[in-house]
Amino acid sequence: MQSTLTKTLDSELFEIPILLRGKQINDYTDTFGGRNGAKFITPSAKKYVNQISLSDLSKMRDLYDLSIEEIISFLHDLGQHLVLKENEYLQAAYALACEASGLTPEVLHTTYRSLPILFHPSNIREMLEKRIGLKYLENWVPTTMEDGRTISIRAFGSRTVHIIAGNVPTVAAASLIRSCGTRSDAIFKLPSNDPLTATALIQTMMDMDPQHPITKHCSVLYWRGGDRQFEEKFYRPENIEKIIAWGGFNSIKHISQYLQPGLDLITFDPKISISIIGHEAFQDEYTLHAVAQRAAIDVGAFNQEACLNSRIMYVQSGTNDDGINNLNHFGKLLYSALVNLPSHVSTPPKIFNESLKDDIEGIRLEDDFYQVYGGKVNEGAVIVSQFDEPVDFSHRLCSRVVNLVPIDTIDSAIRSVNSYTQTVGVYPEGLKLQIRNILPLYGVQRVVSLGFAASASMATPQDAIEPLRRMCKWITDEKSVV
Repeated sequence: MQSTLTKTLDSELFEIPILLRGKQINDYTDTFGGRNGAKFITPSAKKYVNQISLSDLSKMRDLYDLSIEEIISFLHDLGQHLVLKENEYLQAAYALACEASGLTPEVLHTTYRSLPILFHPSNIREMLEKRIGLKYLENWVPTTMEDGRTISIRAFGSRTVHIIAGNVPTVAAASLIRSCGTRSDAIFKLPSNDPLTATALIQTMMDMDPQHPITKHCSVLYWRGGDRQFEEKFYRPENIEKIIAWGGFNSIKHISQYLQPGLDLITFDPKISISIIGHEAFQDEYTLHAVAQRAAIDVGAFNQEACLNSRIMYVQSGTNDDGINNLNHFGKLLYSALVNLPSHVSTPPKIFNESLKDDIEGIRLEDDFYQVYGGKVNEGAVIVSQFDEPVDFSHRLCSRVVNLVPIDTIDSAIRSVNSYTQTVGVYPEGLKLQIRNILPLYGVQRVVSLGFAASASMATPQDAIEPLRRMCKWITDEKSVV
């Protein structure tokens, strides 16, 4: 196995090839800068714009010569080849991610080591069965209608482009698994803060079998988002049918201008996640310590780089003097739990946002309004509001910084959420059962037990949609009554 990642003679640029349906393209001409400083060089996407998409749609037939179990078996074999200490492509991806990613090497190492688990047959089979239904992927499923007609339905794959996020390397793996499981033809656009993980996965597939139908329907490349000269030729219904995009407001708005009949957009836009903690947390010191440990995981996992990480915690401590004192005590416990998380789960952030640091220092002396625990050596911080409102900069909390907000009633927390709220971690479980039918009315997309925000599964909906079902084309065969 020979790594795709090498450095040019000036020892500054990493080389990232285009992988196009089992073939590797190495004519490096275009230089780019990673989001956090790494530089890399790639072949020109514009040069190959007419070769990237699948020109002959009949070539997708080979995907239907495979059973779903054969696809799952191939993905399992791929997972067995994704052992970090044995796979040079992944080692190269890890090395580059250490420079380009916002995650620290310790957290990245844990994430790369976990990749084989995603490809386990039971995980993939559960995802396909729960979110689509294996019978719809394998056969025409008949249903008798009220008027006597028989409607047979089958799920077919699509020609897709995946604009993947680079905040966590597992996004590349999950996108690949979703594409293969739906028998889609997939083109992956690399993110600048993780410009090699998807390449490493597909390069491993090419080593396994470059002529395998799955390999021949996977391509990966990098172009700078907003390159009109490339995108105006590429984002057309004759080239692709569905765009699966992870991105911020500006990038999604930019992509939307290319939409037209025949081109569908599925978006995973950035979200803010919170926690709601009931008064039961304060029943005794032991319980309060346990709740602090669980809350710390929801803040610190992935170093708070993921949308599912909690950034604001509404705590039913009460807003009177005793309540604020109890909340300050909880803030101390949470800070201690956060900075003592094991390094494979969380570490001090690689880069502490300077603007956020200025904001924290600006409120540190306003002890009538805020108590700040930590944040002096960029290790993370807990900001405890002394009244029932978040800090003005709560929408920019990152770098393992969380804001505790005291509330008297749970209704106050519920009214704070909106359509940008993804995950809400709740304690205790009984409270979660009380509010889970209310939170979605305000826009919440996922409700979990406190401490389990980072335990996401591919077999669940995401961002309140069914992405796997939307990736498919649902075709009907209608047999009319004679």
